[in-house]
Amino acid sequence: MNGARVLVVDDEPQILRGLRVVLRRAGFHVDVAASVAEALDALAVRPPDALVLDLILPDGTGVDVLRDLRRWSSLPVLVLSAVGDERMKVRALDAGADDYVTKPFGADELTARLRALLRRAGDGAGGEPVLAAGDVAVDLAARRVTKAGRDVHLTPIEFDLVRVLATHRGKLVTHRQLLHEVWGPGYERETQLLRVHVAHIRAKLEDDPGAPRLLLTEPGVGYRLSDAGAPES
Repeated sequence: MNGARVLVVDDEPQILRGLRVVLRRAGFHVDVAASVAEALDALAVRPPDALVLDLILPDGTGVDVLRDLRRWSSLPVLVLSAVGDERMKVRALDAGADDYVTKPFGADELTARLRALLRRAGDGAGGEPVLAAGDVAVDLAARRVTKAGRDVHLTPIEFDLVRVLATHRGKLVTHRQLLHEVWGPGYERETQLLRVHVAHIRAKLEDDPGAPRLLLTEPGVGYRLSDAGAPES
């Protein structure tokens, strides 16, 4: 995993310099961009292994970068968010971000989260089966999800959430268990992060995301992937 190339997008020179030092010390190769235009050019010309993305940029926002990127790539994206940017963080998650770190941040936390994203993106599940729930099939080995035989594009985080739920299909999986299994230790309280990703998955897998029949909510407790696609009460 060390040796992976990371594109860092931030318009503050001091933060760019600091991130370059931190990530290089952690074994990453680092490219930088300071605007939406520079970021999109860098992503198209030399796609990195992961993206570290500030939300506030001089010619737009990180959400603009994400929306463009997610049209063609499932590249792992870690968003940097200033304190007080809660609505912007939710918009970024809706647009396809995999995780976020709030400024100011610790170097160890940032590199640990980045490594976790890269590990999930690169992990295969060789030899594991295809799991079915309703008309949705989850191929664990290929990290592929289909609905009624058609491929569904999921980000690495979205796939891992579906994988955990499909592995326990028909059973309740608690918020804490999902957060721990997908994001790792220390994320067990990040229920907002989980809710946004579940909403995004429903938009892709449910016939009617407003009345889910596949990915069901157990209020205040967790989620359950229905075997039969029964309507949620």
